Amino acid sequence: MSALKRLGRRQKEQEVKVDAQKMSDLEQLCGGDEETYEALLNTMFLDPRKVSFSIAEALENAKKLEKAKNPFRARIWYEVAGGLAIYEGDPEKVSEYFGAAERVSSMHYTILKNPKKAVAIAKQFYEKYLTTIS
Repeated sequence: MSALKRLGRRQKEQEVKVDAQKMSDLEQLCGGDEETYEALLNTMFLDPRKVSFSIAEALENAKKLEKAKNPFRARIWYEVAGGLAIYEGDPEKVSEYFGAAERVSSMHYTILKNPKKAVAIAKQFYEKYLTTIS
């Protein structure tokens, strides 16, 4: 085998190793499910313990803003409530809150396609990584 072919093979092996290292922890937990990965990437909090609002407060703010005809800010508060529901591990609440956010805005949330799977993966993420964060 010529030296150039061996060098080419070695470069390909190194590229594969680098690509595997580039995968985020969340991508690895999703196991190649791009839809769930994107859904969680756009909705979950990395450390929800640092959010200074409860779900009840977020919902109260969202409903007030929705009544005040401010859908943009209401959507954000529904998203906060949904992100906290992901952390609590409640797929029904996730569907309810992100469904409300979708209703008041023109946004589309892919987490609504399979909230149970997304919440299960988020739970694995939180169990693995929130224990190490201080």
